[in-house]
Amino acid sequence: MNYLETVQWIFKRLPIYQTSGLKSYKPGLKRIQNFCSHLGNPQNFFKSIHVGGTNGKGSTVHMLSSILQEEEYRIGLFTSPHLIDFRERITCNGVLIEKDFIIDFVRKNQKFIEKEKISFFEMNTALAFQYFKEKKVNIAIIEVGMGGRLDSTNLIIPEISVITNISIDHTETLGNSKLKIALEKAGIIKKNVPVIIGSQISKNIQFLFIKEALKKNAPIYFSVKKKEDFKYEMPFEADYQDLNRSIVLKIVTILNSRKNIFVSDQSIKKGLKNVIKNTNFKGRWHILQKDYPKIICDIAHNEKGIYMINHQLKKESYDKLHLVLGFVREKKVGKLLKHFPIESFYYFCQPKIDRKFPIYDLKILVYQMFQDRRKINFYDSVEKAFLSAKRKANKNDLILISGSTFIVSEVLLYYKNFFLTFE
Repeated sequence: MNYLETVQWIFKRLPIYQTSGLKSYKPGLKRIQNFCSHLGNPQNFFKSIHVGGTNGKGSTVHMLSSILQEEEYRIGLFTSPHLIDFRERITCNGVLIEKDFIIDFVRKNQKFIEKEKISFFEMNTALAFQYFKEKKVNIAIIEVGMGGRLDSTNLIIPEISVITNISIDHTETLGNSKLKIALEKAGIIKKNVPVIIGSQISKNIQFLFIKEALKKNAPIYFSVKKKEDFKYEMPFEADYQDLNRSIVLKIVTILNSRKNIFVSDQSIKKGLKNVIKNTNFKGRWHILQKDYPKIICDIAHNEKGIYMINHQLKKESYDKLHLVLGFVREKKVGKLLKHFPIESFYYFCQPKIDRKFPIYDLKILVYQMFQDRRKINFYDSVEKAFLSAKRKANKNDLILISGSTFIVSEVLLYYKNFFLTFE
């Protein structure tokens, strides 16, 4: 198989949770343990940092990777989902995994994958571990896929575990309360391994994490946003990145307290300033066009994430707001919509995935919520919705694309296909 055939086989043979939903979700560690054992346990050949939480994981791991790259460490980065290219999930110092490596990995392990019914995410995890072993990375930064306790990435014994925050999301798999979700995410806390907890976490959940850390003799630290953090500049306009920066600075502090990893203040400054350039980070308050009109996309897709981008909208200056929105079907869309300014122009759409919240169902829900329907539009594709917003927006307006990773992904792919430059 060539690369295109290999990727097509991966997506067809191994249904992806992000697009297919629960029917492709396979919790538990037995399959990934067997697969990694089959590979010679590549996860044991490199140091790692494990990052879980509801929101902020992607920003945190990219910031940290950029800082460590500036210190001239060889950094592996495993994230999900991808926005444009499947290879975005696995990088080394910001460079995408080679196509030939993926082809060779699938060719060698195809029979095992099929026989053992390995899931899409399990295959990706094992692929990342094998790649990082062969690349001889100094540190691999591993983003948890979902939850923590039963997540495929939970085979590693990291230098540090990180839980960014706890919000309501993936209730169909993790539980319908923050405490249940927190307990799942606490599963990445390991015996004698330091764990860092992000800010904006309630006292009862903090107590849960403390209790779990004590059980495992894991030193526990809580991140706090401080004024001195602001001396480290970032190329982001969104205030919510300040919380992620504080977590990253705490990680660096703990790393520096360990004898075998050192990070200079200069590398912190350069790493945070150059995070987009160093890691090709995108999709979070991502400015596609600065003006005429200003266009921003953000992959926020749960209530806390939508709340935070709405908070950011209040700091923007514009005449009219145009919202291009679409969702996946298990989201409580009504709770998400209540955070957006009611006077906005809405362009509702559906992504090209099985999990889409169908436009017909969305129309019924929206009409129940909005009395004034003159500013509401519905489209059967993301591209149609986006182009309509662009046509109707004036030069001093703002267009925001959000609601789902897949809505943003389709807009970014549209930009890529038309050879436009990302900011």
